[in-house]
Amino acid sequence: MAKNHLQCIVFDWDESIPNKYVVVLSRWRGKLLLSRHKERDTWETQGGHIEPGESPEDAARRELWEESGAQEFTLEPLCMYWASDRVMEPEEDPQRQCSAYGAVFFADIARLGPLPESEMAETHAFPTLPENVTYPAITPKLFQLVQARFEG
Repeated sequence: MAKNHLQCIVFDWDESIPNKYVVVLSRWRGKLLLSRHKERDTWETQGGHIEPGESPEDAARRELWEESGAQEFTLEPLCMYWASDRVMEPEEDPQRQCSAYGAVFFADIARLGPLPESEMAETHAFPTLPENVTYPAITPKLFQLVQARFEG
């Protein structure tokens, strides 16, 4: 039974899963680099849809550049996620129920260029995850995976 409640399940990296999205958790100068969409006043990680013929890594590299202007960076696969507004029954396996999975990457940015013309209005580096994020049921859960990389 579907309910209007967003949930997010994180699981180990699995290249056999047909991903639809990528999320990039980005570090720049020791801080979390987030982007703000022109139509919102909330902050979000870089990421988006994987285009036909693109690998998740290629999509992550493209989205990171398009949404932040990152020109030099390293990229590391972290995990997979599944998010939906459909509440899963306890006996259901999310890897079998939905084909709209996401691949999560960590980027360590060495050089930022200007923000390319896109749907993003600006970027900002935060010492920690702010409260006003676009996807509050997803972003904090994913940020927990890399939070230690932004401390000290």
